[in-house]
Amino acid sequence: MALPTDAATSTTQTVLPRNTNQALGIGQFAIDFMSGKIGSPDASVFERTTMFHTDSVLCGLSAIALNTNAPIILRAEAATYPNATGACVFGSTQRVAAEKAIVANSNAVREWDSNGTNFGYNPILGHTAGEFGHNDFYPVAVAAAHQAGRDGAFALRGMVCIDEIRGRLAEVFSLKSYRIDHVVHGAIASAAVYGAMLGATAEQIESAIGMSVAHYIPWRAIRAGKQLSDSKGASAAISTEVAVLSMMRSMRGFMGPRDIFRNPESMFRQFEKTNGDSPFDLVLSHSGSDFAVMGMHFKLGLYEHQSAGALQGLLTLIRENPSIIEKHAAIAKITIVAYEPAFGIIGDPAKRDPKTRQSADHSMVYIVSTLLRKAIELSASSKSSTFGPCDNCYWKSLMLMPHDFAPDAIFNTITRALMEKFEFTHGGAEYDRRYPDGIPTSLAIKMKDGTTFDSGLVMYPAGHARNTTADLKGILAKKAALLGELASDEPQPIVDRFNRIATLSPSELASLYTFAIADRGTFE
Repeated sequence: MALPTDAATSTTQTVLPRNTNQALGIGQFAIDFMSGKIGSPDASVFERTTMFHTDSVLCGLSAIALNTNAPIILRAEAATYPNATGACVFGSTQRVAAEKAIVANSNAVREWDSNGTNFGYNPILGHTAGEFGHNDFYPVAVAAAHQAGRDGAFALRGMVCIDEIRGRLAEVFSLKSYRIDHVVHGAIASAAVYGAMLGATAEQIESAIGMSVAHYIPWRAIRAGKQLSDSKGASAAISTEVAVLSMMRSMRGFMGPRDIFRNPESMFRQFEKTNGDSPFDLVLSHSGSDFAVMGMHFKLGLYEHQSAGALQGLLTLIRENPSIIEKHAAIAKITIVAYEPAFGIIGDPAKRDPKTRQSADHSMVYIVSTLLRKAIELSASSKSSTFGPCDNCYWKSLMLMPHDFAPDAIFNTITRALMEKFEFTHGGAEYDRRYPDGIPTSLAIKMKDGTTFDSGLVMYPAGHARNTTADLKGILAKKAALLGELASDEPQPIVDRFNRIATLSPSELASLYTFAIADRGTFE
C-alpha cells in the first residue's frame, strides 16, 4: 500500500499510518472535519452526497409504505422509547431515543437493497481491498444534527464524513474475505461521526470504536442460506445502533479497548497477522473532490449491485436486437459470465429457487429473468418491441421496483420458465482481475435457430461511478418518481425538501421528517 507523499495531499488528506493509533486518529479527524478546523470539500461532493441521501430516503419511505416487516417492527419499537432530547423516525415528530430512531431509519433505507454501493477500490494508492458497503448510515448524521440543534449543512457534512471513513476502510480491509459482514466499517464511521457531532473527545471516540469492534462483530451468516431473512436488510442498522450506544456510553465515562486496530486480539490482527502494527495505512480526504462518495455507485432500481453488468448487457441487447423480444419463445439459452465474488454470492445454486424477497434480490437468474419478463410484457401491452432510442429509455421503462419482488412476481410462471434457460458461469482470472475497477460481466442469448446475441464485456453499467454515457440524473428522477408514488400521494414536496437539505435552517431540519407516509397495505 502506498502513502501519498506529494505536498498537495497534505492540504487535502489526513494520513493515519499503520504504526499509529488509528482509532484515536479517526476520532480526531472526525472532530476536526465536523468542527471545520479542516475540510473544504468541493461543491460536487456535497451535491453527490445529497443525491445519494435523497435516493436512500425514498427507498426507506416506500418500504415503510408497503409495510415491510423489519422496518415496521423497528419503528414500533422506537415509539416505546420516548426521549425529548432524542431524534425522530421517518414521518414523525415524536422524539425517541436516538439509537432507536437510527436503527429504524437505517433499516428502512436498506430494506429494498436499492441504495448506494461502494466497492473499496482506490488504485492510485494501491488500496484495492474491494470491500462492499452501502450508504445505510445517513440517519446517524441527521439524528446527531437533530440532537445538537444544528442545520442541514451540518447534517450533510456528517454524511460526507461517514462515507469517507467507511469508504476508505473498505479500500484497505476486506471483511468479506473472513466471512465478516461489511457493515463493520460503517459502524466504526457511525461511532466516530456521531460522537464528533455531539462534542465527544478523540479519546471517547477511540473508546467507542474499540467497543464496537471488540463487542459487536457480525458474521456473514446474516447473508447465507437458501432463503435469506430480515437480518440481511437490518444488519447495518443493528450494527449502527450498538455503535451509537457505544459512543453514548463512552461519553458517560465507559472506557472501551484502546488502539483497537493494533490490539493483538482484535479482529483486524487476528485475520491479518502483523508484528504489532495495524494491517493497513488509512488515508482520509477532507478537502477537494477526491472523496470516497465520488466513487460510490447508484442502483437504478431494486437489484443486487453485482447484477448491474448483466442488466446493462440485457437492456442493450434487446434495444439493439428487438427480435429477441419479438421471438422470445425461441430463446434456447441465456449465458451469463461474471467474476468472483458475484458468481459465488448471487450465482450460488441455492439462489436459483428463491422463495423470499431477500433471496430473490440476491439471485442473478431471478433478477435478469424478471427484467426480461417485464420487457416481454411491456412489448405485448404496448404492441411494440422497442421502448425508446437509447439505453436510458430502457432503464426507465423496465426499472425493477418493489412489486417485482412480491410473492406473485417471485413465482411468476413466465419468470420461472426463463430462469430454467440460464447458465451462470465464472469467467476466471480474466474477469476477476477487472473487479472492483468495474463489474465485469457478459451476457449471451442463444436462439433455437442457433443465432446468438452477445453483449460483450460490460464493465461500467449505468449507475457505476465510472460510467460516462448514462443519463444518471434522468434515470434517478424516474426511480424517485416511482418510489415516491409508493411513499406518498404528494411525493414531490418531500423529494424537494431532501434535495435542499444543505440550505435547511435548524428549525427546518428539526421538521425534516414531518410528513405523512402512505399506507399501501401488506406487501408480503
